[in-house]
Amino acid sequence: MLAELRELDVNNPVSRLRAFVAEGGYAAGSRLPPERELTDRLGMTRSTLRKALDQLERDGAIWRHVGKGTFVAAGVDASRPGGALVELGRQLTPFRMMRARLAIEPAIAKEAAINASGAALTQMNVAMERAHAASNWQDYETQDDIFHRTIAEASDNLLLLSLFDQLNVVRRAVAWGNVVRQSVKPAADHLSFREHEAIGAALEARDPDLAYEAMRSHLRSVSARLFSEV
Repeated sequence: MLAELRELDVNNPVSRLRAFVAEGGYAAGSRLPPERELTDRLGMTRSTLRKALDQLERDGAIWRHVGKGTFVAAGVDASRPGGALVELGRQLTPFRMMRARLAIEPAIAKEAAINASGAALTQMNVAMERAHAASNWQDYETQDDIFHRTIAEASDNLLLLSLFDQLNVVRRAVAWGNVVRQSVKPAADHLSFREHEAIGAALEARDPDLAYEAMRSHLRSVSARLFSEV
């Protein structure tokens, strides 16, 4: 298998990593080797490997748990981006996608308020700080993704985390063409900043009901801004 991997385009580390996962017999829920081993087996630098891992995570093919490792996600074929979940996303309207988030993510936030580790709370706060400092919408949205996924990870429930990751694969596949940005980056008073802070405060206070309502309020606010509906 390693010989086949080396025959792949050396300038496409994402494809090489996908092939490694697909051909290595890693089933859903399997943990991948540590980064040091992957860099040796794939012939990549650690920086290149991490970028490839980031892409597979964005595609929903893998998920990462701080302190535990990198795992193959359930419900997708790691050899191609998203699989059936991507196809599902293409059939959903953005509004339906937001309704699904409203049904699932507040409950995840509630569990996170009960189970979040100190490391998870720190990672959540770092994501908020980086979102504030973002110089463009793409960087902001990357940190927004990290913020929400960190909360799912903080639930300390692999099933909820897997559900969140699958939801995220579908979300990314939804056609958001009707969303138009009016600025280069979020304004300093962008509502999501304050809403994220409210969610973070609820988690740090270990208040599950407040965390549920803060997440629900945030998602309803986002829905209203995007679609003029709640």
